[in-house]
Amino acid sequence: MYPTLIKIGSFEITTFGLMMFAAFIVGGWVLTRQFRRYGLTDDAASSMVMAAALGGIAGAKIYYAILFHDWHLLFDRAGLVWYGGMIGGFLGCAGYLFAKKIDFLTAADAAAPGMAIGYALGRIGCFLVGDDYGRPTNSWIGIAFPKGSPPTTAEALRQFGVRVDPAIPPDQILRVHPTQLYESAAAFVMFAILMAVSRRSYSRGRIFGLFLILMGIERFLVEIVRAKDDRFLGPFTIAQLISVIILLIGSVLILNRSAAKVQDLR
Repeated sequence: MYPTLIKIGSFEITTFGLMMFAAFIVGGWVLTRQFRRYGLTDDAASSMVMAAALGGIAGAKIYYAILFHDWHLLFDRAGLVWYGGMIGGFLGCAGYLFAKKIDFLTAADAAAPGMAIGYALGRIGCFLVGDDYGRPTNSWIGIAFPKGSPPTTAEALRQFGVRVDPAIPPDQILRVHPTQLYESAAAFVMFAILMAVSRRSYSRGRIFGLFLILMGIERFLVEIVRAKDDRFLGPFTIAQLISVIILLIGSVLILNRSAAKVQDLR
């Protein structure tokens, strides 16, 4: 783990911050190339990245504050929740597209691969600082985070609502599922699929719908082994509820666009 790359006095550069920066740079580069392919301008792509950054950070912080019922967390350095960022970024970009009268579905299709690769890089940042890890495991893939956020001690995992053998001392470091790497690998696969699909001709909205479906499936499955304390309906988490919602939205979007294409052919 390398949570901090450079520290001079109170100034520091964290690996999470660096990977977030890389996510926006690489995602923005992919977005610009896709915008050109869809007949949209480079200026529009740059503005979309800015809208996504501002709306995403605001949404991630608001979601985090709501999750823990503490508005003071809005001003805390920690706490950037992906789904909150996705919703905030969506609203920011939708507002920009509406103001500039750019077709939303065309821009959403162009943005889908960039969102996937940005997510992949961002999750690597989570891994490097030991955040958003999974439940304990004895398998070969298990990784311990002795300096995680928080460290993967038996006590910290119990506070997440994870069942840990009572005989294990509170300060013992446990190996856990590296769910950050699971998500990163899945997001790279999503990126490859979306890029391949975008080279073909489809009705507007279908690629974005596919992204929502893949994202919903990926996040729902990884939540099964995540160390979480926001389970609201038995074993199900709030993120899984949101995953089901966006999966349904993506499915409806694809079905509606398919039906529209059939009508056009008639």
